[in-house]
Amino acid sequence: MNSEVPASPQPALRMTPALVTLFAFCCGVIVANLYYAQPIIDLIAPDIGLSPAAASLTVSLTQIGYAIGLFFIVPLADLVENRRLLIATTSLSVVSLAIATLVRDPGVFLFVSLLIGFGSVAVQILLPLAAHFAPDESRGRIVGNVMGGLMLGILLSRPFASFVADHFGWHAVFGAATVMMVAITLVFAVLMPTRQPDHHATYAELLRSLGTLVARLPPLRRRSFYQGCLFASFSLFWTAAPLELARHYGYSQTQIGVFALIGALGAIAAPLGGRLADAGHTRIGSLLAMALAALGYWPVIALPSLGVVALVGTGVLLDFCVQMNMVLGQREIYALDAASRGRLNALYVTSVFVGGALGSLIASPLYARFGWTGVVCAGSALPLLALVRFLMARMH
Repeated sequence: MNSEVPASPQPALRMTPALVTLFAFCCGVIVANLYYAQPIIDLIAPDIGLSPAAASLTVSLTQIGYAIGLFFIVPLADLVENRRLLIATTSLSVVSLAIATLVRDPGVFLFVSLLIGFGSVAVQILLPLAAHFAPDESRGRIVGNVMGGLMLGILLSRPFASFVADHFGWHAVFGAATVMMVAITLVFAVLMPTRQPDHHATYAELLRSLGTLVARLPPLRRRSFYQGCLFASFSLFWTAAPLELARHYGYSQTQIGVFALIGALGAIAAPLGGRLADAGHTRIGSLLAMALAALGYWPVIALPSLGVVALVGTGVLLDFCVQMNMVLGQREIYALDAASRGRLNALYVTSVFVGGALGSLIASPLYARFGWTGVVCAGSALPLLALVRFLMARMH
């Protein structure tokens, strides 16, 4: 039975610079919720009674919650009115962040971390919405600009959390995030345009269609694998780097925040990736992103005299590569089936954040057992694996 039926045309909406900026800003604020805990796990864990080995569970559970939301909530963007869905998910973020501000029990905090991730999937409803409203000839550029806001949110969340935690305690980080999410929910209610999808099906049919999309679209499978490997490396680095800076170099939370702020320079890759995709250079851009990500870790080992400078270089280069490859992948999968963009995005980003959760999960035990050398070996092996798969695909 065909679940795709024609619907009445929706009013045309022009993605003006102001609207693109609004989308980018909202994406950045929402996605930051996933990363506030990453640089301050050394403060959170002892305060709530988590062991050092279990500390990275805080980050991993947030990403696992995000992956669950991507699979079960984001596909609804192809079925229900998008603005209502955005308001519902950000409202959940408000509640879960407010609880995280007050709680001190480790079990409750870990459960709330899962909910924070689950509620943050609003960002992956916004991205295909931007792609839907964008004209074909500039879709890559517009999605890249919105992704730039998202990636700035990821990268600036770490220095923000470090600075606030250093001066006001880690609870204040989640308190500030609660206030920002209340503001974003109000912005959605007042300013966000509506969009009623053309897809008509039951929720069960919608979820079953996810398997069909994976089975019939090899580019989706390949792009999901590439970005999953790169994001695992990204999460591994940014979970382990604060531990290395604090324990090996004696950095304070504020100094760790400055380090993360410099890493945000890599955010320029998102708009660049969109322009490369629009110009037809997806293959060369992807090849460079995977190769440079694999090589980016080694100056820390090859040039130990550089110390933190080498770490900064790794962080900037890794951020650049991951963001560029992310946008190149999104531009490719959004072109596969316009009516299924919400589900395609859900499948793509679910695989990405499963990789991210894996990278975060192994960061603390890997660093505890093998130090920074172990992080370098694992972190470079992941994009190398993606590169090998990419080259094999091009040979067939």
